Amino acid sequence: METKWLEDFVSLAETRSFSRSATLRHVTQPAFSRRIQALEAWAGTDLVDRSSYPTRLTPAGETLYSQALEVLQSLQSTRAMLRGHTSAGEGVIEFAVPHTLAFTFFPAWVSSLREGFGPIKSRLIALNVHDAVLHLVEGHCDLLIAYHHPSQPFQLDGERYEMVSLGQETLAPYVRPDADGQALFQLPGKAGQPLPYLGYAPGAYLGRVVDLILKQSTTPIHLDRVYETDMAEGLKAMALEGHGVAFLPYSAVKKELRTKKLVPALATDSTPLQMTMDVRVYREKPAGKQTPKGSAQALWAYLQTQSDASDKAR
Repeated sequence: METKWLEDFVSLAETRSFSRSATLRHVTQPAFSRRIQALEAWAGTDLVDRSSYPTRLTPAGETLYSQALEVLQSLQSTRAMLRGHTSAGEGVIEFAVPHTLAFTFFPAWVSSLREGFGPIKSRLIALNVHDAVLHLVEGHCDLLIAYHHPSQPFQLDGERYEMVSLGQETLAPYVRPDADGQALFQLPGKAGQPLPYLGYAPGAYLGRVVDLILKQSTTPIHLDRVYETDMAEGLKAMALEGHGVAFLPYSAVKKELRTKKLVPALATDSTPLQMTMDVRVYREKPAGKQTPKGSAQALWAYLQTQSDASDKAR
């Protein structure tokens, strides 16, 4: 039995909705249902009355619900005690960060903290976006750093989680230059001659943002997908070799733009094809006797102060 099954079950008991709980737990509804069924198989009895709506628990389910709350609370308390025993790691802040931000934004951001906040001890957990969010939801990190765009919001409960904006990032198309320093491939391309396109794998967060950019373009864009991966660094490597057009975050290409190893993929008279996203940091709000790690709380307070000062300056 996995503890996440108990967390799923507690969520279902409180929301009385498979779809709502699946959203809160950041899984598809079929996957969420399978996990509840796995818990029932482990328990050896039905825990949910599926003939009613809203969903109700069976008597056995009600019993497990009260026990699950105690078990999860006990595990959280034990985890907190174990962390307290590890004095050497007390000051280490654990970050869950999607791969692209881990390679591009995070190193420079940590460097920028030194001047105003001071040096920090950090542990970076690089994941895909879904798993990074799940890491925060399941309590496996102190902070989550992720992109945010209104068209692709995270379904994080505002009563349970809070966020601070760290800045903005622009996603735009880039290519290798030719011998004359001009874009090797220039958008928008032609219907009979689509440009080689280096795209994000299906489901990737930045891929969904690129899809929105292309959908909103007032000019038809002609692309032929020749390569895909879920990591921006992989797309950049292919673009540097001249394999096609890649939509990349500015932080990932700023050095290459300065050295002219990459250039914008747009003709000079083209409408800009880009999207600006927020870079945000999230954490679970302290509740009850739960107290955040001292170093993480100090950093959060600093980030809030910086954000407030930025808002006032605007």
